[in-house]
Amino acid sequence: MVAGKRILVIDDEDDIREIAQLSLEMVAGWEVLTASSGGEGLQVASAGQPDVILLDVMMPEMDGPATFRQLQADSSTKHIPVILLTAKVLSEDKRLFSDLGVSAIVSKPFDPMTLAADIAEALGWAE
Repeated sequence: MVAGKRILVIDDEDDIREIAQLSLEMVAGWEVLTASSGGEGLQVASAGQPDVILLDVMMPEMDGPATFRQLQADSSTKHIPVILLTAKVLSEDKRLFSDLGVSAIVSKPFDPMTLAADIAEALGWAE
């Protein structure tokens, strides 16, 4: 596993954030930043400059796609790869999400033991 990565998890569900954080810290030894909303995520992304953002699709107020568009519009965050976390994985949804330009999609519920490897594989992070 690639060491020294910083990951931002943006999800409105406390348990999802906690499971992702524990899994990425324990399994991969990565630093994990968290945000519970799209607006908070934009601030944390800009200040924390993570190596990748795990972004929930379904959130109140500002959903994942809207948050992603804001990240892309900001010169300080547009270079950060984004992986969507979603319980919806219908083929038309996947097409819509890939049209957005996200790096990958991870289905919820995800396997905490393989989440870091799934992220590393999606982003081409070699050993």
